[in-house]
Amino acid sequence: MGTATEKLTSLVADPERFSFSADQLRETQIAALDERFQERRDRIKLLGMRARDAELERIGAIEDIVPVLFPHTAYKSYPESYLMEERWDRLTKWLGTVSPYPIEGVSLDGIAGIDEWIERLAAKGYFISCSSGTTGKSAMLIASQKDMDWSKVDTVNVFSWGSGVKPAQDRLIVGCAPVATVPKNATIAQAQYEAFANPEWPRWNYPVPPITVGSLTSMVVMRKKIAEGTARPEEIAQFEETSAARAKAVEEAVPATAQFIIENRDKKLQLSGMWSGLWQVAKAVRDAGYGRDDFNPDNSIYVGGGLKRAQLPADYQEYVFETFNIPEGRHFQNYSMQELNSGMPKCREGGRYHVPPWIVPVLLDKSGDAALGHTSGEMEGRAAFFDLSLDGRWGGVITGDRISLDFSPCACGNHGASIRDDIVRYADLEGDDKIGCAGTVDAYVRGAT
Repeated sequence: MGTATEKLTSLVADPERFSFSADQLRETQIAALDERFQERRDRIKLLGMRARDAELERIGAIEDIVPVLFPHTAYKSYPESYLMEERWDRLTKWLGTVSPYPIEGVSLDGIAGIDEWIERLAAKGYFISCSSGTTGKSAMLIASQKDMDWSKVDTVNVFSWGSGVKPAQDRLIVGCAPVATVPKNATIAQAQYEAFANPEWPRWNYPVPPITVGSLTSMVVMRKKIAEGTARPEEIAQFEETSAARAKAVEEAVPATAQFIIENRDKKLQLSGMWSGLWQVAKAVRDAGYGRDDFNPDNSIYVGGGLKRAQLPADYQEYVFETFNIPEGRHFQNYSMQELNSGMPKCREGGRYHVPPWIVPVLLDKSGDAALGHTSGEMEGRAAFFDLSLDGRWGGVITGDRISLDFSPCACGNHGASIRDDIVRYADLEGDDKIGCAGTVDAYVRGAT
């Protein structure tokens, strides 16, 4: 890691890290981007290809990084047949196109499924985190032990900054949503527990079957088979049985979680989940006759993700806060994604997501091909980021999100870049999302594997 990169990432625990303006950071960020580029362009095959195509030799301005940002779809560019046919050798080779480190020493014999493949990689220090893949292939993002260690530190600092909750080990952590069992999520959950939970109070895990990459992949594959008419009757029967069992577990999880919360209402609670699950649990608590006056006045809440197309009442947030007696300033929201290794917490005063110094935001046009040249004030465009904390893969990603990025001071008093709380996906706006360089990246990766 170079000097400029270390200067920025060393701010991870600095309480003033969001106070630096874009102008103050720009020179150091450009130097850090070039450090990363020089370190990695000959070590990551896909990066080398992109750099050669763009005839890029150095990063002299932030917009220079655009040709070597990876579209978020790059991590879905493996042929689907590798999963359906369980070609672990091919899938491992594909990982080598996006990893800076050779994938070595992993036994691929006798693997029972994708979950075991992920476990064997983790045993050798290659950690794979995946998106849900519920509408198609999972994105597979490789990370290193350094990335896992970073996540432990970042998640605690981000939550503490955004919620005002100190890591005093005095809370009961209650999960109100199923969580995908991938290494990064497990690492973050453990770090949160160790920092904020009373060690005598075990975390309440939402009582549904674990969401593994294998279970998601099996669901996607079976849906495709059913649509194509190639699924065997016994496969369909098993799929329907599994789906019914899961639906029953999800239905029973809400009242069980509500009852657990009611029984522990005297404790200082830290609730976590997505809005849909939190609202359902809150309603079950209300239906049982409990509300604000029954709960600790210093409860906190960690909300992950948006509505995910859930249909909720207009006052769903107030309803949840009121039910669990969440005071102003104790509700935390974070903007991030699996492709990044760091969080952007929402401030309590301005209601904006704050970008830390080691994440370089770049606003692009809709196609993702060109930077908008945004250096001051507020502007809307496609979000791209370079996360300088990432070690196990390239830190630059073009997202599917439309954001409003502001370089003006925030109402909270911080001068760093911030993002308005009106983020939307282009796919939700238009039903599809095409990033200009995605086809080129996909073609290269298929050729390399």
